[in-house]
Amino acid sequence: MEKVEAVDIRVKKYLELAGYEKWARSYATVHRGWTLTSNIAESINGVLVSARELSIYDFLEEVRLLFAKWNCANRQEASYTFTTLIEKFNDILSENEVLCTCMTVVRSTEYMYTVHDKQKNFIVCIKRKKCSCNATQIDEIPCAHVCAVLEKKNFDKGPYCCDLFKPKTVLKTYDIPIYLLPHKEDWIIPENILGRIVLPLKFKRSSGRPAKKDR
Repeated sequence: MEKVEAVDIRVKKYLELAGYEKWARSYATVHRGWTLTSNIAESINGVLVSARELSIYDFLEEVRLLFAKWNCANRQEASYTFTTLIEKFNDILSENEVLCTCMTVVRSTEYMYTVHDKQKNFIVCIKRKKCSCNATQIDEIPCAHVCAVLEKKNFDKGPYCCDLFKPKTVLKTYDIPIYLLPHKEDWIIPENILGRIVLPLKFKRSSGRPAKKDR
């Protein structure tokens, strides 16, 4: 917040007024996971720019083929991932493992430990998968302090990571295939569907995003 204030104090006041729980994961009242953006939607829109000029059927076919291609590629990547976590989160875990090498661990009880890090002490409870720095609870990946304890005890870090970040879970996400369709000339369409006539809209939608209405 000091850095924000140095840039523009009005931004700091706005963020404080909005409430930390609205934009900071560490203050959120519910688990927000990682950063949520519309990047995936923008990526799909970017790929389908030329397909927008097609008829509805041809456009939907392009979408189906695109998703089938992505689904297959992601499933194959997950099946050949042999690290504890998928790439993005495994890199975070690896970084924490490097940071923990310069920390000192002092055992208090069977599950409670004090970790000395840069002249500051952190409390780690491996039974509850918690650290006083709060990073482990937020990220659901062992922070550097938890890694230091697990390294000292020679424990596997896998059970302390969220299952959603593991290759086997990602593989299940893309396990259901997107089924192929025959050419439209080979479709068997009921007569009651063939008899329907779908007319175009009576008006043309204006270009650009629709304006937001104030309530």
